[in-house]
Amino acid sequence: MIASGGAAGSAAFVPHPWFKNGHAQTLAGNFQRRRNLLPLAEDRLFNVEEDAQILCHCHWQVDRSARMTLIIVHGLEGSSDSRYVIGTGSKAWKRGWNVVRMNMRNCGGTESLTPTLYHSGMSHDVAAVVKTLINEDRLTEIAVAGFSMGGNLVLKMVGEWGTAAPKEVKAAVGISPAIDLAVSADALHTPGNRIYEWKFMRGLRNRIKRKAKLYPHRYDLRYLRGVTTIRQFDDQITARYSGFTGADDYYARAAAANVVDKIAVPTLVIHSKDDPFIKMTLESRAKLEGNSHIRFIETEFGGHCAFMGTPNGDDDGRWAEKRLVEFVGEHV
Repeated sequence: MIASGGAAGSAAFVPHPWFKNGHAQTLAGNFQRRRNLLPLAEDRLFNVEEDAQILCHCHWQVDRSARMTLIIVHGLEGSSDSRYVIGTGSKAWKRGWNVVRMNMRNCGGTESLTPTLYHSGMSHDVAAVVKTLINEDRLTEIAVAGFSMGGNLVLKMVGEWGTAAPKEVKAAVGISPAIDLAVSADALHTPGNRIYEWKFMRGLRNRIKRKAKLYPHRYDLRYLRGVTTIRQFDDQITARYSGFTGADDYYARAAAANVVDKIAVPTLVIHSKDDPFIKMTLESRAKLEGNSHIRFIETEFGGHCAFMGTPNGDDDGRWAEKRLVEFVGEHV
């Protein structure tokens, strides 16, 4: 395991003996349930733009203003109900924190809340939730964590803030963050990863069809014809309807890799070398390792958003979720 920046942290990741390669970790992590310790949520809409709202599920401790609040952002075609969100939220709740499970635009059954699509560059949506919780709820300690695409959003947000980050934001975390969008999109199309690409494409195709039914004058499904890969979808749909000239322009402008060197908030980044499709360039690794505000942990095993170890008593073996909560706890 390679680690840079910050304190030594918890023990190195040891994979479960049944899941010792990236695919096994990724698939098991996706399908195996987490314990849900969260109480009933307050369902709350946040205005992120003039014509856009997002849905968050907020779990408040009795004295919410005196507690750390952890905002959790899911990945591509996930939602606030994604299993890593529930698992992380449960661990945070157990520590006595508030938990806010954020849906990106259109996710979690919210296509009707905005005519726009969602994409990897919308860090301002996360920032809008943070600022609302500070200004309206008067929260004084906030941490933000994202998985995969959500990790890109979180790291992009704190990178864009730089030294001007709100003082209430105490920590940020990216687990398997998709900070290099182009190389990761291309990795999805390799033969060994087509099963993941098919899964994402099925969700994306169905979503744009639902959007076209809701907003028939805005979306033309003819552009979906012949689209079978993530890069094609981003070129024909995401870029076309989100203000980019094409997939390359979108990947270049939306990547957190552009700004991670400017991060000034204590930040944890966890990435596995055997992640099947989230890849990092050498330049991005150098930026992460060279920023003293970032603790970058790169493991040999762990897959994508999985990091499944062996359960032991109250420890469910979800190493990255545990490490995330430990890191935030260091900055309460």
